[in-house]
Amino acid sequence: MIEIREIPLTPKELKKFTQFQIDLYDGNPYFVPPLVLDDVNTLNPKVNPAFDTCECRCFMAFKGNRPVGRVAAIINNLVNEKSGSKDIRFGFIDFIDDIEVSRGLLEKVEQWGREKGMTRIVGPLGFTDLDHEGMLIEGFDQESTMSTIYNYSYYPEHLHALGFDKDTDWVEYLVDIPDGIPEKHNRIAEIVKRKYGFKIAKFNSKKEIKQKYGRALFELVNEVYQELYQFSPLTPRQIQYYIDLYLGLIDLSLVTCIVDKDDRLVGVGISMPSMSKGLRKSKGKLFPFGWYHLLKGLKGKNDKVDLLLVAIKPELQGKGVNALLFQDLIPQYIAHGFKHAESNPELEANSKVQNQWDAFPNRQHKRRRAYAKEIE
Repeated sequence: MIEIREIPLTPKELKKFTQFQIDLYDGNPYFVPPLVLDDVNTLNPKVNPAFDTCECRCFMAFKGNRPVGRVAAIINNLVNEKSGSKDIRFGFIDFIDDIEVSRGLLEKVEQWGREKGMTRIVGPLGFTDLDHEGMLIEGFDQESTMSTIYNYSYYPEHLHALGFDKDTDWVEYLVDIPDGIPEKHNRIAEIVKRKYGFKIAKFNSKKEIKQKYGRALFELVNEVYQELYQFSPLTPRQIQYYIDLYLGLIDLSLVTCIVDKDDRLVGVGISMPSMSKGLRKSKGKLFPFGWYHLLKGLKGKNDKVDLLLVAIKPELQGKGVNALLFQDLIPQYIAHGFKHAESNPELEANSKVQNQWDAFPNRQHKRRRAYAKEIE
């Protein structure tokens, strides 16, 4: 018999909630665990400012006293008000290959949604676009990344059996790093610099980039991504949260800021050495020795880079501005010894983003999906 229990959103219980996923994928060579502390903080209302505009409940499924599944139910009131929708999101979902477990978890989400007046269930999604989203439907034999979901191939089979349909898809590309800056990109970058007066800003201090462009960076994300699927605008408190969370971790050589003649931010590209191997070796824990594996992933030999964020002001898109990113970052990638870049998820209809990979050898190696279902 399956029992679904709501768990308190406390660090102790949320660690068990997060650990279930890590245990479920123990030994899987493609799964990349999250940092347990990060997921615990994301789901903790005392830490994550997303709770200013969102509501959340977490549930776990048990057979006897053995955990067999988990899910988070999230209502993003900000997105619902903006879109006029009444959606409840499901995220952080994992389960054994037993349809009664997946059914029980998702019915619990639907039940709470119904009580709150919601009319549709959609996911996997988090609180914001900076959380993991999209269920893997292609690429089960490909290494995951720290910013994406990995799941077993039976997950989408369960969703289809439970009456869920496609809402949108994301695609991911593995891109080969060239031996030098393509002549075309160099030429376009120089034209854009002359025409608009743009320049590349680099930094030697994380404190400096936080103070000068930290807030502007996430405000640019709000502006650029506002029309994307289920986008949740970041509030001032969330922006400060992400500045503190992420900008202290970055390798400054892999951050490119494009600024105008008045030093206003018009574009940004942020990359990071792949943390996949380090996270697998650490099993999501910093202590006692997890920090060593993570540091080795950041500083040690690594042939893969994750493209975490690219944002160009909407009015400048399609005008060659992203050539400045390639002009600056490709030499950095070569210096680091990177051979391949992970694009991370891009909406399948976002041809503007996908067209930029045409200049390099690439292959679409993963696809993920958001599902939706009306609540009856």
